[in-house]
Amino acid sequence: MLQHNLSLYNTLTRKKEKFEPIHPNLVGMYVCGPTVYGDVHLGNCRTFVSFDLIFRYLCHLGYKVRYVRNITDAGHLEGDNDEGDDKFAKKAKLEQLEPMEIVQKYTIGFHDVLRLFNTLPPSIEPTATGHISEQIEMVQQIIDNGYAYEVNGTVYFDVDRYTKEHNYTILTNRNLDDLLNNTRELGGQDEKRNRLDFALWIKAKPEHIMRWPAPWSVGFPGWHIECSAMSRKYLGDQFDIHGGGMDLAATHHTNEIAQSQACNHTTPSKYWMHTNMLTVNGARMSKSAGNGFLPGQLFTGNHPLLQRGYSPMAVRFFMLQAHYRSTLDFSNEALDAADKGFKRLLAAINLLDKITPSKKSTIPSLDELQERSYAALDDDFNSPVLIAELFEVVRIINSVYDGKMTISEEDHSKLKSYIQAFVFDILGLKDDQSGTEDGSADGLMQLIIKIRNEAKTNKDFATSDRIRDELNALGIQLKDSKDGTLWNKI
Repeated sequence: MLQHNLSLYNTLTRKKEKFEPIHPNLVGMYVCGPTVYGDVHLGNCRTFVSFDLIFRYLCHLGYKVRYVRNITDAGHLEGDNDEGDDKFAKKAKLEQLEPMEIVQKYTIGFHDVLRLFNTLPPSIEPTATGHISEQIEMVQQIIDNGYAYEVNGTVYFDVDRYTKEHNYTILTNRNLDDLLNNTRELGGQDEKRNRLDFALWIKAKPEHIMRWPAPWSVGFPGWHIECSAMSRKYLGDQFDIHGGGMDLAATHHTNEIAQSQACNHTTPSKYWMHTNMLTVNGARMSKSAGNGFLPGQLFTGNHPLLQRGYSPMAVRFFMLQAHYRSTLDFSNEALDAADKGFKRLLAAINLLDKITPSKKSTIPSLDELQERSYAALDDDFNSPVLIAELFEVVRIINSVYDGKMTISEEDHSKLKSYIQAFVFDILGLKDDQSGTEDGSADGLMQLIIKIRNEAKTNKDFATSDRIRDELNALGIQLKDSKDGTLWNKI
């Protein structure tokens, strides 16, 4: 196992802390997954790409990681305060399908999108509907411990009782009185003892399709209990990392902590990690503002706010250029810059195999480069700093290819290993910029290069330059060297 001084920002303590897993060399990580009643949105994708980086780096360091990411396929009402319609039933009615057909449709879509982003699958991907008995058992334990009560078949968590012994807002550090003042009274919710109480089990109305028998009623679980029950089942009463988007901290994760503490007498996770929000041209991305777009629209460019489409890897690269705790702002200019940067990186990597090593190196120390790269990741998974180091690699490769530097056989091998580790294994990038699978794009470009070379041989430099310039305008760069001419997309 590699020796590193990894630190991460813990939302619970509001500071960076040295990462020390509960069990040496083993890491338990739970990330809140999607609610599969619609297409996965970019905010979710940003979270899952960020935790994919974290998962990959922990594995690279030699930890045995059990990564659990749930699928919410039941119990999620429209509002966080247990009001509104069931999201699955509402979408099922709209599309004239069974709720579980909705679940299947959008779970497959979710997996398809994450596959395009080249995220690794989690170790375990449990569903809420597959763990009803575990949720019922946990609700009963919370009742037995005195932190929940039942009214007309619905079970509520007693926040007032809990706050007499525990800090309910420990995760967000919010003032409890302010929280109470900002919580509106809800029609039909007067059976709750307190406004902040939340449902652990909800009695199903006659028209509710997704329902299960429980000691209190035929009903369905509340949204928050599922993650507490499933993380407990697969990772134990306490595990290392709990992650999700920052929008989950104030309600969902706050309630998870309360439930787990009330049931197990311990906080569920040692480290809480949250990704920041997305903005579009400086404004928060949302459906209501009309500035939200789905991953598929980003890939095709089929949206009024987008000038063109971008490959999934260019978008992943764009996401990783911002630290996971920073706001990520989408704009055509920012996406274009990331796309060009990613193509520059790929072009340099593709040149590496075409370089003939020399007897000695005149390049900067690769050991120092590697140390700086690890230092970036050890500092709360700082991918932007790592990417800055990668462009030093681009400069080195281009300089060697142009004959301005030399590289030894040993350093050539080291550089290839470095790229494999940091670009492909850890950042999870891959070359999706190549031509068609049958190689027709490369064959066509070789023909164009041959025609250009004949023009140069005939001293027809006007034609030669015109070919180069017009290809450049189309996003294709030609690179001349003593070994011939290479092309790449820019």
